[in-house]
Amino acid sequence: MALPESGTRRGPTAGARSDGVRPPKTGELVARRLRRRIVEGSLADGDYLPNEATLMEHFGVSRPTLREAFRVLESEGLIELRRGSRTGARVTVPGPEVVARPAGLLLQLGGATLGDVYQARSAIEPPAARLLALSADEERYAALEAEVEPARAAVADYERFAVASAHFHLRLVELSGNLTLALMAGMVHEIILRQTQASVRASEADGEHDVYARAVRAYEKLVKLVRAGDGPGAERFWHKHLQAADQLVLRDREATSVIDILE
Repeated sequence: MALPESGTRRGPTAGARSDGVRPPKTGELVARRLRRRIVEGSLADGDYLPNEATLMEHFGVSRPTLREAFRVLESEGLIELRRGSRTGARVTVPGPEVVARPAGLLLQLGGATLGDVYQARSAIEPPAARLLALSADEERYAALEAEVEPARAAVADYERFAVASAHFHLRLVELSGNLTLALMAGMVHEIILRQTQASVRASEADGEHDVYARAVRAYEKLVKLVRAGDGPGAERFWHKHLQAADQLVLRDREATSVIDILE
């Protein structure tokens, strides 16, 4: 594995600046160099960093400074430290769950409601459907179509259907090709999943079994519009579907606090 670029040395001494802005510590500079290599792909998921002695010599830093850099990267979920092991620090490329957990906490702290979350979903998913339809990417089309089958196979099992349904919505956005939209969808996925589970339990108790089949038909129609490359049509249809689906899923629970769903 190639070493990160060299050039990091001990930072300026304390008091070198008088404008009130703290200069970064040397450990933070080392972490910045390593982080850039991970982001650029020079250090891939699963790679092991060189041993401490090699890195200390390369960056010209002490062991405490290097370990400070490791702690920064570990807190960001970019490396895994295997203490007591000779293998050292292993690169770990985080997924959307890294932002999903703190985002859920912020929504709770802010007093967000289910109405807030579902409004956000309606702002995210229809444009994602349009982007996916216009991508002309057969692999992505096939991937979305494959997501219909788990939902279709679970129409008689409401717990499985809730999971399959929430995952279909998430994958729709992920397959749009827009990373920002995908991260936003991932942030609210857990909330959507839990409320969908509550909704299908209520439907099951009321004997509303046809709700699941109608949802699957909507997924199938969306796939057809996407495969046809009809971006505006896919967006309009999915917006209309979400309006109807949200009424069933929320069941007058728009004002319910997110904290009551996640706990």
